[in-house]
Amino acid sequence: MFEVTCLGILVADVVGKPIDSLPPHGKLSLVERMELHSGGCAANTGIGLAKLGVKTAIVGKVGDDGFGLFLRNRFLSYGIDIEGVVADEVAATSSTMVLVHTDGERSFLHYLGANATMKLEDLDVDRITESRILHIAGALVMPAIDGEPTAKLLRKAQERGVITALDTVWDATGAWMTRLAPCLPYIDYLLPSYEEAKMLTGGLTEPADISQFLLDAGAKNVGLKLGEHGCHFRTSDGSIVDLPILRVNAIDALGAGDAWVAGFLAGLTRNWDVEQCARFATAVGASCVTALGATTGVRSFEETMAFLASFDAA
Repeated sequence: MFEVTCLGILVADVVGKPIDSLPPHGKLSLVERMELHSGGCAANTGIGLAKLGVKTAIVGKVGDDGFGLFLRNRFLSYGIDIEGVVADEVAATSSTMVLVHTDGERSFLHYLGANATMKLEDLDVDRITESRILHIAGALVMPAIDGEPTAKLLRKAQERGVITALDTVWDATGAWMTRLAPCLPYIDYLLPSYEEAKMLTGGLTEPADISQFLLDAGAKNVGLKLGEHGCHFRTSDGSIVDLPILRVNAIDALGAGDAWVAGFLAGLTRNWDVEQCARFATAVGASCVTALGATTGVRSFEETMAFLASFDAA
């Protein structure tokens, strides 16, 4: 039995830094670094969990190509179970060109690829719902499974006593709540970014208003990743936790939100309360941004606890 199964988007990230503008049409510009990394919410969160010592499985779809082979080998190198990673013979592996700006923020050029073809029929639902926690990582960019199919999977997981969590990504189609609404009654922990949550709520701007809206819409607990403003959490009993970020030398913000989620889920596996989980998540997210790439900066559980303690002692 796995402690956490991360089901969602798997992406090969080609990361360049620093890139503040594109070269003129037909011209070439040089960058300081260009690297290939694993990316996508399921990959980032799954690797983060594995580095934190959590027994993890990843479920998703890649292409039968070089990027797909790279991702599968990458997951195996961390001891992650990949039995649920399916190779599509037609669609290529999803990939993203990540443009890391001088200030650490990033922009993306993305190809949906095999992520867009993943269907409920591709999944071993019985095996997935044997995990202690099922995390849907990257909702709203998996068109063949978003909406009712995801709701069906989450409902079955809850019926079997599995804790459910879900993280969204930016919905370029503009469907937002229309697509997520069927899932909300079956989500124990909804963990979107602030910008995505604003869109889900029709433009609300105050974190407390956003979290209350999402609780009223059916989610049991809501955690908002607020970027440089930390995080906001509201539980089903109305309790609120607001935490600031830990100040570090930020090199690359890529994957920080997924790292935060990995830290939060790792806390849940240890039966911590929401505030403990959120504090640990904040430390994992802060560690993440200290290195180039979505998971490079994530440390072991023991190292992260020591890192967090150094801030508590300051």
